[in-house]
Amino acid sequence: MEFRRFVLERTEDPTGVSGIGTVAEGVQFNDGRITLRWCVGEHRSTVNWDSTEAIEAIHGHDGRTKIRWLDAPG
Repeated sequence: MEFRRFVLERTEDPTGVSGIGTVAEGVQFNDGRITLRWCVGEHRSTVNWDSTEAIEAIHGHDGRTKIRWLDAPG
């Protein structure tokens, strides 16, 4: 696998913190690990995750936030 870029898109903001639309940008590396950069909000941050499943479990909000891949699988 090659690295791939993606964005997190939120259709509804249950917490009222991030808003809707594109809320984060990310890249998945060859080993499956991910770096995610929050691009909205007062306290922007960059975090690392072990998988897309971990991101969806924490930030998915029952399907209100989804990963949209910008690059095709390698």
